[in-house]
Amino acid sequence: MTRRLQRKTTVVIGVLALGSAVTFGAVALTPHRRASARPETAPVQVTTVIRTDLSDSRSFDGTLGHGRPRPLKGTGKGVLTRLPGVGTVATRGESLYRVNDRPVPVFYGHTPLFRKLGAAHVHGSDVAMVEANLAALGYLTGVPNSFMTPALRAALRRWQSKAGLPATGTLSPGQVAVVPGPVRVGSVQAQPGDPAAGPIMTVTSTTKVVTMPVDPTEADGLKAGAAVTVVRPDERHIRAKVTSVGTTVHGDAPGGDGDDSPKLNVTVTPLHGRDVAGLDAASVRVLVATEKHANVLAVPVGALLALREGGYAVQPPGGGLMPVRTGMFARELVEISGPGIVAGLKVVTAAS
Repeated sequence: MTRRLQRKTTVVIGVLALGSAVTFGAVALTPHRRASARPETAPVQVTTVIRTDLSDSRSFDGTLGHGRPRPLKGTGKGVLTRLPGVGTVATRGESLYRVNDRPVPVFYGHTPLFRKLGAAHVHGSDVAMVEANLAALGYLTGVPNSFMTPALRAALRRWQSKAGLPATGTLSPGQVAVVPGPVRVGSVQAQPGDPAAGPIMTVTSTTKVVTMPVDPTEADGLKAGAAVTVVRPDERHIRAKVTSVGTTVHGDAPGGDGDDSPKLNVTVTPLHGRDVAGLDAASVRVLVATEKHANVLAVPVGALLALREGGYAVQPPGGGLMPVRTGMFARELVEISGPGIVAGLKVVTAAS
């Protein structure tokens, strides 16, 4: 062997014969040793250059459940005579509890009843809320106009008769429970016999969501609608999206883990409810992609060979070194490029 050829040979790390240490799949050079010249005693492992998408992500701890509970207070006069059990679900038009043994149905909206409705020509957002609910329940009132019209009072009487309420054509605070949408009872504070006016229960969404407390400095990259991945306790990965990013900083994360550092609550919703159908509550992880390189060439990091002069190379079985440029490292893969590097190329990798 010529001295020139010997100098070239020392460039390659003797990973197979010498079993030298590997850091991120790149083998450190040992200038006083040379690669083994006895391939028959050191079988090689081969891998393939693939074309794929690589992404880097951050992991956040979260809690799967029905979201943060919100209090529901009763208004008006009367005595509570029947209360629901925890876990009860109520939708529009259904009774949630009873006052003076009369049902208190659910209406959807964001404006509570704050006055008695019935007088002609009364106008406002509370009237619009009643009008929208009656229309959704099939008691059409014509073109919505947010006014208390004779047609709206007639529709109200028809609905009251069907719902088991006095068909007066008027509606007072406390006769319906106004909530944003379908609700699930999270807890019940009141007891039968208590006054109807006051705290009664807490309710949550009927949709299972993941609540994750996030440091405000890490929340910049989280936007409503962003695609994320939820990792269940059984390590199953499911698709989800960010549905809300809180704007109020709180000091203690939900669950009482003692972490009093400032946090924002981020809500994540699985794309398919069936993916979490068997879980009522669980600790999960949320993976948020921070960088993505699409349609790149990659190999396992163990296929990289460190060069004495710097940089990396790969080596086809029985062939010479092929210098490469490295890019993103993700999932034990590394992005590579360079002359002759194509998908399907076979290269030597460190033995597993």
